[in-house]
Amino acid sequence: MMVLPADDAAKKELPPPSYRSLSAPVATPVDKFALLPAFLKVRGLVKEHIDSFNYFITRGIKNIVEANNRIEARNDPTIYLRYANVYVGTPSVQVEYKIENIMPHFCRLTDRTYSAPIRVDIEYTVEKQHEPQHKKNVLIGYMPIMLRSYTCVLHGRDEAELARLGECPLDPGGYFIVKGTEKVILIQEQLSKNRIIIDTDSKGRVIASVTSSTHEIKSKTVITMDKEKIYLQLNQFTKPLHLRIKCGIFSSLILRFFRRSRILVQEIRRRVGQNQFYVMYLLHMCRLRMGTSDKNVYTLA
Repeated sequence: MMVLPADDAAKKELPPPSYRSLSAPVATPVDKFALLPAFLKVRGLVKEHIDSFNYFITRGIKNIVEANNRIEARNDPTIYLRYANVYVGTPSVQVEYKIENIMPHFCRLTDRTYSAPIRVDIEYTVEKQHEPQHKKNVLIGYMPIMLRSYTCVLHGRDEAELARLGECPLDPGGYFIVKGTEKVILIQEQLSKNRIIIDTDSKGRVIASVTSSTHEIKSKTVITMDKEKIYLQLNQFTKPLHLRIKCGIFSSLILRFFRRSRILVQEIRRRVGQNQFYVMYLLHMCRLRMGTSDKNVYTLA
């Protein structure tokens, strides 16, 4: 009979990992803390910041300019200015009519902003000349650059090169340097405004909520479905209202609530029978229009 060493015997007794154990949620804080080094090594703390900024300078800014790329004269539409392309250069500064590249450490010491020029290619017409003219590499402004992003001079450098440039190799980046001061953009998570969000609460009830926001007013509307009954709750009411739907028509109480608009009442009667949560959309649109100066006009999509 062969006797295995203690270490080999312990390894042999361990059960093989199953797919269920690998996909099971991490329950205790101790186990979650054990995953922290691997998370920091793979993802890091500022990867979301850098990825978001990289998307903006590579695609986002192009989409913004493309959506508003043509400016026409009011009297003559043939006279126009059109942005053909936009791109962000490398961080630089103009010193005595010369363009010189700058480093983040230099900006910290000299109270400068670590920024890069924004340049565009334009197409335009002058006076009555209908033949378009073109210009490339036109400077229209400067943009602060996030450290370790695609356009940053520190991107892709090893530890020796970072040390030579006066940067700490352990610095993850993800921030800006504005007038010599390091600035960080904080990410906040909040519910979207003017959008219907349908979810279930702790009791399993279906809830549809929307935060209606304009430049003048902000309010929240919540519709809850409990035991085949629909309840409406607004900021102005202390208790939720019970909505009764009969043959696709609201009760007289809700109709009086919207008595200022016959169009809205007809739309509710016609559509609410198709989808019981469509009332959420109607209430949302109504409250948005009630925040305007003309309270007798309602628009429905």
